[in-house]
Amino acid sequence: MSTLTTSPATSPVTPPSRAGHLAARVLTFLVLAVAAVAITAPFLWIFRGAFSGSDAELYRLPPTFHAENLTLRNFGQVTEQVPYFRFFLNSIIVSGTVTLAQLVTCSTAAYAFARLRFRGKGLLFAIVIGSLMIPIQVTIVPLFLVMSKLGMTNTLWALILPGIFSAFGIFLLRQHFMALPYELEEAAKIDGAGRFRTFARVILPLSGPSIATLGILCFTYWWNDLLLPLVMISDTERQTLPVGLVLLAGRFSTGSLGTIAAGIAMAIVPVLIVFIVAQRYIVQSIASSGLKL
Repeated sequence: MSTLTTSPATSPVTPPSRAGHLAARVLTFLVLAVAAVAITAPFLWIFRGAFSGSDAELYRLPPTFHAENLTLRNFGQVTEQVPYFRFFLNSIIVSGTVTLAQLVTCSTAAYAFARLRFRGKGLLFAIVIGSLMIPIQVTIVPLFLVMSKLGMTNTLWALILPGIFSAFGIFLLRQHFMALPYELEEAAKIDGAGRFRTFARVILPLSGPSIATLGILCFTYWWNDLLLPLVMISDTERQTLPVGLVLLAGRFSTGSLGTIAAGIAMAIVPVLIVFIVAQRYIVQSIASSGLKL
């Protein structure tokens, strides 16, 4: 005599209601709105202070975001107190040169790690990735001693040479190169193209978003770098913009807040424009490289 076994009835899965979707979207919007306000509020306060006619307005608590007496006087005082445009030019030279150098060194090294086969490849790449865990504060003293032996301290070369190599840039571009199909290189090889021609004519044109992202991140980092110029440069005329902004505060931080805010506003406008124009390249590069932020 056989017995019949019946499986317990399963309750149907009810789809989430429209009200639940709406609540989730509203909650997401509120969280993003709060984050956007927290991020943009300091920048808005800086631009507000740059056009403020009185420092007393900037000491108010809670801070206000509307200026009562608008003026452009603070911008004129910036150029009167420090050689601001000389600092600006030095920052352009250092940031631009380092960015171009990194685009060359990182792209070629990343292509070698992604496509070539050679002895010790894995070990070398592990060393490159391991260098990301070493903060620059650890290497600043040995770096200063090396530049001193080479006679390059107090020159812009002391700021340019340490930045021509980037482990992060190699990792970023390597991830992108590995995502490209091998068939493209095989087709170029059949057409008689060598390694360098394949790299220049096939790989680089397809890597625009990743290369642009590396250039933006590199330029921004060296544009904002304060530690290396502060250690390497002793002549005021050879300083970069971040150090110049510190000089605006004065020896005992007695400088005008409006003048300091004007100097900061003038310094962040170029980087802000670059980010607004090229932010889509950053998103495309992060998506193609598999990085998670």
